[in-house]
Amino acid sequence: MKKKQTVTEEPVETHPSDFSRGDEEEQLGAPKKPKRMKSSEEEELVYHPVKLSRNDLYRPPTAEELNHLKEAESLFHCSLLKMQMEELLKEVSLSERRKQQIDSFVKTVTKLLETVPVSPKVEVSDLSWLSGTVEVPFLLVPKATKGKFHMAPPASVDLIGSYPLGTCVKPHIKVDLAATIPADVLHPKDFLNQRYPRKRALYLAGLAQHLKSSSDVGELRYSCLHGNRLKPVLLLSPPGKDSSSFTVCVHVCPPPGFFKPSRFHPQRNNIRTEWYTGLQASHDENSEPPTPHYNGSILGDLLPRAHLQFLSAIGSQCSAFSDGVVLLKVWLHQRELDQGTGCFNGFLASMLLAYLLMNHRISNTMTAYQLLRNSLNFLASTDLTVSGISLAKDPDSTAVVFVDPSGHLNMCADMTAATYKQASTSNTKSWLSCNLQHEASVSMQFWDDPTVDGFHCLLMTPKPMIRTSDCVFQLCDLVKLQASCKKQNLLSELMDHSGNYVQTVLPFLLALLQQGLNQRIRLLTHSLSPDPEWSVETETPKYKTQPPLSFGLLLNPELAASVLEKGPPADSPKAAEFRQLWGSRSELRRFQDGAITEAVLWDGKSAYQKRLVPKQIITHLLQLHAGIPESCVRFVGTMIDDVITTGNEVPSTGEEESLVVVQSYDDLSRKLWKLEGLPLSVTAVQGAHPALRYTQVFPPEPVRLDYSFFEREKTCRFLVPKESKPCPHYLTPIRVICHMEGSGKWPHDRTAIRHIRAAFHISLAEMLKKHHNYTCSPCPTHLDVWKDGLVFRIQVAYHREPQVLRESVNAEGLLVVRDNEEAQVLEMATIHKPLLTSTLHGLQQQQPCFGAVCRLAKRWLAAQLFSEDITEDTADLLVASLFLQPAPFTPPGSPQAGFLRFLPTEYTEIKNDFMASRESLPVMFIATPQDKKMSLWTRRAPSVQMLQRVMAVAAESLKVLEHQLMDGSQIQDVRVIMRPPLDAYDVLIYLNPKQVPLLRHAVDAPAVTFSRGVMTDGADQAGGVFPVVDYNPVSLYLTELREAFGDLALFFCDPYGGTVISVLWKPKAFVPTPFKTSHMAARSVEVTGDEVKTIPNVEAILEDFRVMGKGLVKSVEARTEKWMF
Repeated sequence: MKKKQTVTEEPVETHPSDFSRGDEEEQLGAPKKPKRMKSSEEEELVYHPVKLSRNDLYRPPTAEELNHLKEAESLFHCSLLKMQMEELLKEVSLSERRKQQIDSFVKTVTKLLETVPVSPKVEVSDLSWLSGTVEVPFLLVPKATKGKFHMAPPASVDLIGSYPLGTCVKPHIKVDLAATIPADVLHPKDFLNQRYPRKRALYLAGLAQHLKSSSDVGELRYSCLHGNRLKPVLLLSPPGKDSSSFTVCVHVCPPPGFFKPSRFHPQRNNIRTEWYTGLQASHDENSEPPTPHYNGSILGDLLPRAHLQFLSAIGSQCSAFSDGVVLLKVWLHQRELDQGTGCFNGFLASMLLAYLLMNHRISNTMTAYQLLRNSLNFLASTDLTVSGISLAKDPDSTAVVFVDPSGHLNMCADMTAATYKQASTSNTKSWLSCNLQHEASVSMQFWDDPTVDGFHCLLMTPKPMIRTSDCVFQLCDLVKLQASCKKQNLLSELMDHSGNYVQTVLPFLLALLQQGLNQRIRLLTHSLSPDPEWSVETETPKYKTQPPLSFGLLLNPELAASVLEKGPPADSPKAAEFRQLWGSRSELRRFQDGAITEAVLWDGKSAYQKRLVPKQIITHLLQLHAGIPESCVRFVGTMIDDVITTGNEVPSTGEEESLVVVQSYDDLSRKLWKLEGLPLSVTAVQGAHPALRYTQVFPPEPVRLDYSFFEREKTCRFLVPKESKPCPHYLTPIRVICHMEGSGKWPHDRTAIRHIRAAFHISLAEMLKKHHNYTCSPCPTHLDVWKDGLVFRIQVAYHREPQVLRESVNAEGLLVVRDNEEAQVLEMATIHKPLLTSTLHGLQQQQPCFGAVCRLAKRWLAAQLFSEDITEDTADLLVASLFLQPAPFTPPGSPQAGFLRFLPTEYTEIKNDFMASRESLPVMFIATPQDKKMSLWTRRAPSVQMLQRVMAVAAESLKVLEHQLMDGSQIQDVRVIMRPPLDAYDVLIYLNPKQVPLLRHAVDAPAVTFSRGVMTDGADQAGGVFPVVDYNPVSLYLTELREAFGDLALFFCDPYGGTVISVLWKPKAFVPTPFKTSHMAARSVEVTGDEVKTIPNVEAILEDFRVMGKGLVKSVEARTEKWMF
């Protein structure tokens, strides 16, 4: 062993991507400079051998080292996961420097609070003692209540919450400070009729007024504790450059034991109806409705110090307690479950671990990793709405039950059942869905899967509602919910929530939607309203100013799109309940089996329209039972589908068109199998086209030709385009591979095999014409068949042909087998692509929205000019991974959800083989069951630069799209992510729209459309003249450009109706090269002294662009002059 003198430098902290905003000052601040050594010290910086005895060299590992090794072996898939966990804990924990800043600021605030001046006693409603610059953070509904109030310094100021426990984490560092109201400010009866909450808000305003005058405190803002308007808090920021690094949250509490906890039992009433409504009432206290939410709000203020003592005692027994809480908080944060009204916050996470420790569900010796695992397992397997848990012996209880150590406070009282419970397909379970239990269950499913990056999925992947849910809808005009409260007679609940009609009506809406959607969904979640923040100088925001209330649906793919809601028989007692739920939409129907039942029939002919059935159900139920008009419901579940929607009368996203193609192909396949008289029999017929796996962006549609649009070819009488007409309709040839049986009759010469295949194409054409009257066009490489208004391109294949292409005889007469490009291309076309098509066709049968997700993904790639780098097959495989390895999500249940998850796709590898030969493998590596080591699909593209470009554009597109979908105030134009930025390109070639055959599929609908030689009614029957096939001037022009100028530039174009070809000069294209007569194409000569060099002649190249595209090119625009430098 050798020792070396080193100079240590305090490292700058770095953070995971999801926590990048935290501790910004530490990230951006300059690191400390290491002290420079003197020259004498530098001379001493040498290695010194250390002599160790044999016993020291071979000393056995210590017990601690053995424990670490055993833990890594038994608990983690690999040691990397253990290190990742440890590094994450370091990154999200507070640095010592940050703790010193927090302690210093807390000390300053505490001293300021101790100097609050005393004010004279006044009525609670008298605010004359407050200066005009500070408002009271409370909505005074009703206006007046009894009581006296005066300002005085806090009886005590104490740290509470996560900071003293050591569980405070970045990025949003919040330190809780409790200021105790002096006992003489309060009255023992203040728990009645909002007296205490109002005095609490007045005291908080007094503190804000005092602190506002100090220069030692930065910005002051009000907020609410977890969205509870009865519990406003004061947020303080430090002054200067540290203002955004952390926040001190000042809570106001009554003196310990000031109110009797028994007074706040969930069944007690502490808000009188007569006071709240202003109307005379004959109710005595015993007949008043209970106010559990109000009671819990006050009770929670009595217990923060007791809770801190309890958690400190529990944490001291388990060394990994704080780390376990931190990991659980990170898990909750990534799923957006830790902020807002009714959230499962860090305090509940700490209490959950305390409960598990007390009940010996977890051991004091467990690691943070084990604590997290056992906590999630408990959440996934325990339904708190059925069997509550308690940290006390004799608890009180309400809906979702988790009782604190005092036995009086239900810490989950604000949480709706839909924020906890899990949907289940079992009839014995409640259908009330819940995010928390569902997320824990999903996390446990992939935790032990060695093929999944558990750490990244569990703790590093954000899961916003728009990506997690299959469909999302919003209630926008929240003031309309007041009418819902009246319609459902929710006065008692409204009193309990102190006028918060949003939280009052939410449980009712959830129950209504759950009953209506029933088995169509697996999960119903709702957004947690964010904690409002406002300046101390402005009035408290009203409830209607909250952001829209969002609901997320996790669909059941088998039932979600059903247009029929079948009810009970007409004579059943449940029939009246069914009619009451559905109103006028319910009607008696007789079915084929003779049953007469109540039923509701929804509108929907195409798959696209059927995906809107949940929207019809939601708007109908909310209008009927809650009085919420359809204009207030914003359904964002299918907004992105519009970019691939076709059809005028019945909008479609390609499912029906793909089915027509598949049915026609199946019919052709059967007929090929039954052909008799061929020299060799057909052994397999396989599709090799995206339309046959439902993933073609715009599937081929059967067409009926307008013969007047074309001319006849003189020899074969085939149709050819007229020069005076627009480019004809583009007919896609649907590739079909027809394998012939192996036989000794097949030659072993590559040329002879090609001749045999050409002969088979001629024979197949003759037989199909003879037996089925199909118009055919045989070629040496393939056979085109005109059938049902579609063109099928049949290619005869011989299974040994790729091997024959690899074999050659050398000069010595020995047989040499060497792989080559020709063999690879043939093998890809005849073996790999048919296998991929059949595999993905099977996936489409299991996941109905797979094809639509592929179409959206490929439409985005094409629109952003990436279709040449990310090929169709590659894109299909990337989308397939979202369904086969969806962690941390469930498989997408809608096209929009799948597309949103496709954009941030991180490409996976087969790790062992991949890492062993990384340098020789493609930049993007996609492994399939048949191709685990080579990544055939990405062998040629994309390049490193293009892949980086794709990922950068995808990240920005995701950001823009999610913002638009969730923010209704934005201009609703989802097509903005389909419009590529053209500023980065050097030359733009504008095309004549008349000669762009796929113009109708452009991202933005063209202003002028052209007739392209097809009729709108029906498809051509068997026979007839052979049409113009696979004729696309744009793709042909692009091919010519790449062949002529591929060494100088890159060419990009949207294949689906793009009217601009973007040109990007290659970086090394304009470096002068030595003169060679064989390399003078598109180059000019420069003579410098004795040196003769050549450079590209850009003016001539641009002119060539025009000449080569005559009739197609409208203009050429040079946007940069890179060649001038």
